[in-house]
Amino acid sequence: MILNFQHNQSAHCENGVTSNLLKYYGINLSEPMVFGIGAGIFFSHMPFIKLNGMPVTSFRPLPGMIFKRVTRRLGLTIERVKFSNPEMAMSELDKVLLSGTPVGMLVGVFNLSYFPDAYRFHFNAHNLVAFGKENNQYHISDPVMESIEFLNSEDLKRVRYAKGTYPPKGRMYYIKDVPKNINIEKAIYAGIKNASKDMLTIPLPMFGVKGIDYLANKMQNWENKLGERKASHYLGQVIRMMEEIGTGGAGFRFIYAAFLQESADIINKPELKQLSSEMTQIGDKWREFSVNAARNCKGRGDKVTYTELSQMLKNIAKSERTIFTQLKQIIK
Repeated sequence: MILNFQHNQSAHCENGVTSNLLKYYGINLSEPMVFGIGAGIFFSHMPFIKLNGMPVTSFRPLPGMIFKRVTRRLGLTIERVKFSNPEMAMSELDKVLLSGTPVGMLVGVFNLSYFPDAYRFHFNAHNLVAFGKENNQYHISDPVMESIEFLNSEDLKRVRYAKGTYPPKGRMYYIKDVPKNINIEKAIYAGIKNASKDMLTIPLPMFGVKGIDYLANKMQNWENKLGERKASHYLGQVIRMMEEIGTGGAGFRFIYAAFLQESADIINKPELKQLSSEMTQIGDKWREFSVNAARNCKGRGDKVTYTELSQMLKNIAKSERTIFTQLKQIIK
């Protein structure tokens, strides 16, 4: 069975999967709108969680949260499941597909056969959609790819049960029911409120705006504490999380700026357009940090120091604290 599923490319996998699944049911939301309603903008630096032996820096909430938040705020009924048994996971996938339902899944990217070798690394929070099966070939909509891809049963099983940090464990999710009336305005308010709360009020120092300051303070001492080689690896990890895994620091800020721009007219809050412009400027600051961090990693003569990089992050934290405080006031 091959479903009449429309594949659309996106900047970020979970945004794209969510948007494409919603479109299948007649709900036409842009990627920025999905990202904003799902409060996808976030920050955390967690030295106690390791990826490739180095601390994890993340610019997104936990995998699956955007889909869960968006569908809940729109009033949709969904199913989210994981399986200890791979055979059971594949059997259930086939069953749901046969019912005429496209299925979102969490997978590891290292063994995705259609990914270019340069983009394969051990990262287990990638999202894609299966929308059909024919001759043991699953039809795959991977939002970061330009066109439809295909995976055989064994290859799909392998990526659904990838090993390492945050193993996907066969996780899959899909929409079961859509209400007749959807309140987009209410969903936008809830998304902005959620994002502002996460960025400003989580008490632990590793999360939100405080987390950016936390990373800045850690980074300032990396070279002295870890040595030049290890410090460079740690910095490279931050760059990878920003530029290769999802859309990271600058990219997510640009998407959120587009969400604010689009929301301004929908909820009649023109002041969001000014904040959209300011969020774009913050995205530019993240991009500037990334470029300078890469220059440091490559050991160029004009490289900026860890102290200077730390100050860039502190300036970003200050700007983000200001903008999320303003957003919190606007949607009161």
